[in-house]
Amino acid sequence: MKKTIIYILIAFSIISCKQTEKNDDNKLKVVATTTMIKDLVHHLGGDQIEVQGLMGAGVDPHLYKASEGDVSKLLEADIIFYNGLHLEGKLVDVFEKMESQNIRTIAVGESLEKSELIGSDYFASNYDPHIWFSVENWKTITLFVTSKLIEADAKNEAYYKSNSNKYISELNQLQEELLKKIETLPANKRILVTAHDAFSYFGEAYGFQVVGLQGLSTATEAGVQDVQKLANFIIENEVKAIFVESSVPKRTIEALQAAVTSKGHDVNVGGTLFSDALGNPGTPEGEYTGMFKYNVNTIVNALQ
Repeated sequence: MKKTIIYILIAFSIISCKQTEKNDDNKLKVVATTTMIKDLVHHLGGDQIEVQGLMGAGVDPHLYKASEGDVSKLLEADIIFYNGLHLEGKLVDVFEKMESQNIRTIAVGESLEKSELIGSDYFASNYDPHIWFSVENWKTITLFVTSKLIEADAKNEAYYKSNSNKYISELNQLQEELLKKIETLPANKRILVTAHDAFSYFGEAYGFQVVGLQGLSTATEAGVQDVQKLANFIIENEVKAIFVESSVPKRTIEALQAAVTSKGHDVNVGGTLFSDALGNPGTPEGEYTGMFKYNVNTIVNALQ
Protein backbone atom coordinates (compact mmCIF):
# COMPACT_ATOMS: atom_id res chain seq x y z
CA MET A 1 0.00 0.00 0.00
CA LYS A 2 2.88 2.41 0.72
CA LYS A 3 4.15 1.83 -2.81
CA THR A 4 0.71 2.67 -4.19
CA ILE A 5 0.50 5.90 -2.19
CA ILE A 6 3.95 6.93 -3.40
CA TYR A 7 2.87 6.27 -6.98
CA ILE A 8 -0.24 8.40 -6.43
CA LEU A 9 1.88 11.34 -5.31
CA ILE A 10 4.22 10.99 -8.29
CA ALA A 11 1.37 10.60 -10.78
CA PHE A 12 -0.52 13.51 -9.32
CA SER A 13 2.51 15.77 -9.49
CA ILE A 14 2.64 15.02 -13.22
CA ILE A 15 -1.01 15.47 -14.12
CA SER A 16 -1.66 18.41 -11.76
CA CYS A 17 0.52 20.61 -13.95
CA LYS A 18 -2.34 20.74 -16.45
CA GLN A 19 -6.02 21.45 -15.96
CA THR A 20 -8.30 18.40 -15.73
CA GLU A 21 -9.90 17.95 -19.13
CA LYS A 22 -12.78 15.94 -20.53
CA ASN A 23 -11.98 13.55 -23.37
CA ASP A 24 -12.22 14.53 -27.02
CA ASP A 25 -16.00 13.97 -27.05
CA ASN A 26 -16.41 16.17 -23.95
CA LYS A 27 -17.84 13.21 -22.04
CA LEU A 28 -17.77 12.91 -18.29
CA LYS A 29 -14.97 10.57 -17.20
CA VAL A 30 -16.23 8.16 -14.57
CA VAL A 31 -14.43 5.36 -12.72
CA ALA A 32 -16.33 2.67 -10.79
CA THR A 33 -14.70 0.14 -8.51
CA THR A 34 -16.94 -2.93 -8.68
CA THR A 35 -18.70 -4.50 -11.64
CA MET A 36 -22.12 -3.82 -10.08
CA ILE A 37 -21.46 -0.10 -9.80
CA LYS A 38 -19.94 0.10 -13.26
CA ASP A 39 -23.04 -1.57 -14.73
CA LEU A 40 -25.32 0.87 -12.91
CA VAL A 41 -23.34 3.92 -14.00
CA HIS A 42 -23.29 2.63 -17.59
CA HIS A 43 -27.09 2.31 -17.63
CA LEU A 44 -27.54 5.81 -16.22
CA GLY A 45 -24.81 7.63 -18.13
CA GLY A 46 -25.22 5.93 -21.48
CA ASP A 47 -23.34 7.61 -24.30
CA GLN A 48 -22.85 10.84 -22.38
CA ILE A 49 -20.13 9.40 -20.18
CA GLU A 50 -16.96 7.36 -20.46
CA VAL A 51 -16.99 4.80 -17.64
CA GLN A 52 -14.11 2.52 -16.66
CA GLY A 53 -14.09 -0.16 -14.00
CA LEU A 54 -11.26 -1.21 -11.74
CA MET A 55 -12.44 -4.75 -11.06
CA GLY A 56 -13.57 -7.37 -13.55
CA ALA A 57 -15.67 -10.53 -13.44
CA GLY A 58 -14.69 -12.94 -10.67
CA VAL A 59 -12.65 -10.33 -8.79
CA ASP A 60 -12.95 -10.24 -4.99
CA PRO A 61 -13.24 -6.58 -3.86
CA HIS A 62 -12.45 -7.48 -0.25
CA LEU A 63 -8.87 -8.36 -1.23
CA TYR A 64 -8.36 -6.11 -4.24
CA LYS A 65 -5.26 -3.91 -4.39
CA ALA A 66 -4.91 -0.97 -6.76
CA SER A 67 -2.35 -1.31 -9.54
CA GLU A 68 -0.42 1.59 -11.02
CA GLY A 69 -2.80 1.47 -13.99
CA ASP A 70 -5.77 1.77 -11.65
CA VAL A 71 -4.26 4.83 -9.98
CA SER A 72 -3.84 6.49 -13.38
CA LYS A 73 -7.53 5.88 -14.13
CA LEU A 74 -8.53 7.34 -10.78
CA LEU A 75 -6.38 10.42 -11.14
CA GLU A 76 -7.77 11.18 -14.60
CA ALA A 77 -11.43 10.75 -13.58
CA ASP A 78 -13.98 13.53 -13.15
CA ILE A 79 -15.88 11.44 -10.63
CA ILE A 80 -15.24 8.11 -8.84
CA PHE A 81 -18.02 5.86 -7.54
CA TYR A 82 -17.24 3.13 -5.02
CA ASN A 83 -19.31 0.95 -2.71
CA GLY A 84 -17.99 2.03 0.67
CA LEU A 85 -18.83 0.30 3.96
CA HIS A 86 -15.27 -1.06 3.80
CA LEU A 87 -16.05 -3.40 0.89
CA GLU A 88 -12.97 -2.13 -0.93
CA GLY A 89 -10.93 -2.33 2.26
CA LYS A 90 -7.50 -2.16 0.66
CA LEU A 91 -8.45 0.91 -1.42
CA VAL A 92 -9.46 3.14 1.49
CA ASP A 93 -6.06 4.82 1.69
CA VAL A 94 -6.15 5.47 -2.04
CA PHE A 95 -9.57 7.14 -1.85
CA GLU A 96 -8.46 9.28 1.07
CA LYS A 97 -5.52 10.48 -1.02
CA MET A 98 -7.87 11.24 -3.92
CA GLU A 99 -10.03 13.39 -1.65
CA SER A 100 -7.02 15.30 -0.37
CA GLN A 101 -6.30 16.22 -4.01
CA ASN A 102 -9.87 17.47 -4.57
CA ILE A 103 -10.87 14.54 -6.78
CA ARG A 104 -14.54 13.64 -6.26
CA THR A 105 -14.98 10.23 -4.68
CA ILE A 106 -18.50 9.08 -3.86
CA ALA A 107 -19.44 6.05 -1.75
CA VAL A 108 -22.82 4.83 -2.95
CA GLY A 109 -23.42 3.11 0.37
CA GLU A 110 -23.73 6.52 2.00
CA SER A 111 -27.07 7.00 0.21
CA LEU A 112 -28.70 4.39 2.46
CA GLU A 113 -30.16 5.09 5.88
CA LYS A 114 -28.55 3.12 8.67
CA SER A 115 -31.93 1.52 9.33
CA GLU A 116 -31.68 -0.07 5.86
CA LEU A 117 -28.28 -1.61 6.59
CA ILE A 118 -27.64 -4.97 8.23
CA GLY A 119 -25.34 -4.67 11.19
CA SER A 120 -22.40 -6.92 11.98
CA ASP A 121 -20.09 -7.24 14.96
CA TYR A 122 -17.56 -9.05 12.79
CA PHE A 123 -16.87 -6.51 10.04
CA ALA A 124 -14.80 -3.34 10.10
CA SER A 125 -17.68 -0.99 9.27
CA ASN A 126 -20.17 -2.76 11.56
CA TYR A 127 -22.44 -2.97 8.51
CA ASP A 128 -22.76 -5.62 5.83
CA PRO A 129 -21.40 -4.02 2.63
CA HIS A 130 -23.20 -6.38 0.19
CA ILE A 131 -25.97 -3.82 -0.30
CA TRP A 132 -26.68 -4.68 -3.96
CA PHE A 133 -28.50 -7.85 -2.93
CA SER A 134 -31.50 -5.74 -1.96
CA VAL A 135 -33.25 -4.45 -5.07
CA GLU A 136 -34.84 -1.75 -2.92
CA ASN A 137 -31.37 -0.61 -1.89
CA TRP A 138 -30.31 -0.61 -5.53
CA LYS A 139 -33.24 1.63 -6.45
CA THR A 140 -32.19 4.13 -3.79
CA ILE A 141 -28.60 3.97 -5.04
CA THR A 142 -29.80 4.46 -8.62
CA LEU A 143 -31.45 7.76 -7.68
CA PHE A 144 -28.38 8.80 -5.68
CA VAL A 145 -25.94 8.10 -8.53
CA THR A 146 -28.27 9.90 -10.94
CA SER A 147 -28.16 13.00 -8.74
CA LYS A 148 -24.36 12.91 -8.60
CA LEU A 149 -24.07 12.61 -12.38
CA ILE A 150 -26.36 15.62 -12.73
CA GLU A 151 -24.27 17.62 -10.25
CA ALA A 152 -21.17 16.88 -12.31
CA ASP A 153 -22.79 17.34 -15.73
CA ALA A 154 -25.89 19.53 -15.39
CA LYS A 155 -26.35 20.10 -19.12
CA ASN A 156 -27.37 16.44 -19.51
CA GLU A 157 -29.81 16.41 -16.58
CA ALA A 158 -32.84 15.43 -18.68
CA TYR A 159 -30.90 12.58 -20.28
CA TYR A 160 -29.74 11.16 -16.95
CA LYS A 161 -33.22 11.43 -15.44
CA SER A 162 -34.76 9.65 -18.41
CA ASN A 163 -32.27 6.79 -18.14
CA SER A 164 -32.85 6.62 -14.40
CA ASN A 165 -36.62 6.31 -14.83
CA LYS A 166 -36.14 3.51 -17.36
CA TYR A 167 -33.76 1.65 -15.08
CA ILE A 168 -36.04 1.97 -12.05
CA SER A 169 -38.78 0.38 -14.18
CA GLU A 170 -36.41 -2.49 -15.01
CA LEU A 171 -35.70 -2.97 -11.31
CA ASN A 172 -39.41 -3.02 -10.50
CA GLN A 173 -39.95 -5.70 -13.15
CA LEU A 174 -36.96 -7.63 -11.76
CA GLN A 175 -38.54 -7.68 -8.30
CA GLU A 176 -41.78 -9.12 -9.68
CA GLU A 177 -39.94 -11.88 -11.56
CA LEU A 178 -37.81 -12.80 -8.54
CA LEU A 179 -40.83 -13.04 -6.24
CA LYS A 180 -42.70 -15.30 -8.65
CA LYS A 181 -39.75 -17.69 -8.85
CA ILE A 182 -39.04 -17.71 -5.10
CA GLU A 183 -42.70 -18.35 -4.26
CA THR A 184 -42.34 -21.76 -5.93
CA LEU A 185 -39.90 -22.80 -3.18
CA PRO A 186 -41.51 -23.85 0.15
CA ALA A 187 -40.52 -21.65 3.09
CA ASN A 188 -38.96 -24.59 4.98
CA LYS A 189 -36.50 -25.13 2.11
CA ARG A 190 -35.26 -21.56 2.04
CA ILE A 191 -31.87 -22.17 3.63
CA LEU A 192 -28.97 -20.74 1.64
CA VAL A 193 -25.48 -22.04 2.47
CA THR A 194 -22.66 -20.27 0.61
CA ALA A 195 -18.90 -19.78 0.72
CA HIS A 196 -19.05 -16.45 2.56
CA ASP A 197 -21.77 -14.39 4.16
CA ALA A 198 -22.68 -12.17 1.21
CA PHE A 199 -26.42 -12.81 0.90
CA SER A 200 -27.96 -11.43 4.11
CA TYR A 201 -29.79 -8.61 2.27
CA PHE A 202 -31.15 -11.20 -0.13
CA GLY A 203 -32.23 -13.41 2.77
CA GLU A 204 -33.96 -10.54 4.54
CA ALA A 205 -35.84 -9.55 1.40
CA TYR A 206 -37.03 -13.03 0.41
CA GLY A 207 -37.28 -15.00 3.64
CA PHE A 208 -34.12 -17.12 3.37
CA GLN A 209 -31.98 -18.24 6.29
CA VAL A 210 -28.48 -17.45 5.04
CA VAL A 211 -25.38 -19.17 6.40
CA GLY A 212 -21.88 -18.42 5.11
CA LEU A 213 -18.87 -20.63 5.75
CA GLN A 214 -16.65 -17.54 5.94
CA GLY A 215 -17.66 -14.20 7.41
CA LEU A 216 -18.73 -11.04 5.58
CA SER A 217 -15.20 -10.55 4.28
CA THR A 218 -13.33 -13.24 2.38
CA ALA A 219 -10.21 -12.07 4.21
CA THR A 220 -11.39 -14.24 7.12
CA GLU A 221 -10.55 -17.92 6.76
CA ALA A 222 -12.89 -20.72 7.77
CA GLY A 223 -11.36 -23.16 10.25
CA VAL A 224 -11.93 -26.87 10.75
CA GLN A 225 -14.41 -26.22 13.55
CA ASP A 226 -16.38 -23.86 11.30
CA VAL A 227 -16.61 -26.55 8.63
CA GLN A 228 -17.70 -29.24 11.09
CA LYS A 229 -20.28 -26.98 12.74
CA LEU A 230 -21.82 -26.05 9.41
CA ALA A 231 -21.77 -29.69 8.26
CA ASN A 232 -23.84 -30.60 11.31
CA PHE A 233 -26.24 -27.75 10.56
CA ILE A 234 -26.72 -29.00 6.99
CA ILE A 235 -27.47 -32.53 8.20
CA GLU A 236 -29.86 -31.39 10.95
CA ASN A 237 -31.81 -29.14 8.58
CA GLU A 238 -31.71 -31.56 5.63
CA VAL A 239 -30.25 -28.93 3.33
CA LYS A 240 -30.26 -30.34 -0.19
CA ALA A 241 -27.64 -28.09 -1.80
CA ILE A 242 -24.82 -25.69 -1.00
CA PHE A 243 -23.30 -23.09 -3.31
CA VAL A 244 -19.94 -21.99 -4.65
CA GLU A 245 -19.32 -18.29 -5.38
CA SER A 246 -17.68 -16.93 -8.51
CA SER A 247 -15.24 -14.70 -6.59
CA VAL A 248 -14.32 -17.18 -3.83
CA PRO A 249 -12.15 -20.32 -4.30
CA LYS A 250 -14.43 -23.38 -4.40
CA ARG A 251 -12.16 -25.41 -2.12
CA THR A 252 -14.01 -24.15 0.98
CA ILE A 253 -17.36 -25.47 -0.23
CA GLU A 254 -15.74 -28.69 -1.43
CA ALA A 255 -14.31 -29.16 2.09
CA LEU A 256 -17.77 -28.60 3.53
CA GLN A 257 -19.31 -31.14 1.16
CA ALA A 258 -16.62 -33.66 2.13
CA ALA A 259 -17.33 -33.08 5.83
CA VAL A 260 -21.03 -33.81 5.29
CA THR A 261 -20.19 -36.95 3.31
CA SER A 262 -17.83 -38.14 6.06
CA LYS A 263 -20.79 -38.12 8.45
CA GLY A 264 -22.79 -40.46 6.20
CA HIS A 265 -24.95 -37.84 4.48
CA ASP A 266 -25.08 -36.28 1.03
CA VAL A 267 -25.33 -32.65 -0.04
CA ASN A 268 -25.06 -31.39 -3.60
CA VAL A 269 -23.13 -28.41 -4.85
CA GLY A 270 -26.07 -26.56 -6.33
CA GLY A 271 -24.06 -24.32 -8.65
CA THR A 272 -21.98 -21.17 -8.68
CA LEU A 273 -23.53 -17.91 -7.53
CA PHE A 274 -22.35 -14.42 -8.39
CA SER A 275 -21.69 -12.62 -5.13
CA ASP A 276 -19.03 -9.87 -5.13
CA ALA A 277 -18.79 -9.49 -8.91
CA LEU A 278 -20.99 -9.83 -11.99
CA GLY A 279 -20.41 -12.35 -14.76
CA ASN A 280 -18.41 -11.86 -17.93
CA PRO A 281 -19.21 -8.82 -20.08
CA GLY A 282 -21.58 -9.61 -22.93
CA THR A 283 -23.42 -12.34 -21.00
CA PRO A 284 -26.79 -11.92 -19.22
CA GLU A 285 -24.97 -12.37 -15.90
CA GLY A 286 -22.67 -9.50 -16.84
CA GLU A 287 -25.48 -7.10 -15.92
CA TYR A 288 -27.05 -6.59 -12.49
CA THR A 289 -30.55 -7.71 -13.50
CA GLY A 290 -29.28 -10.79 -15.34
CA MET A 291 -27.02 -11.72 -12.43
CA PHE A 292 -29.90 -11.53 -9.96
CA LYS A 293 -32.18 -13.66 -12.14
CA TYR A 294 -29.45 -16.25 -12.64
CA ASN A 295 -28.74 -16.44 -8.90
CA VAL A 296 -32.38 -16.88 -7.95
CA ASN A 297 -33.02 -19.50 -10.63
CA THR A 298 -29.89 -21.41 -9.53
CA ILE A 299 -30.83 -21.28 -5.85
CA VAL A 300 -34.49 -22.22 -6.24
CA ASN A 301 -33.88 -25.01 -8.75
CA ALA A 302 -31.17 -26.61 -6.57
CA LEU A 303 -33.19 -26.44 -3.34
CA GLN A 304 -36.49 -27.74 -4.76
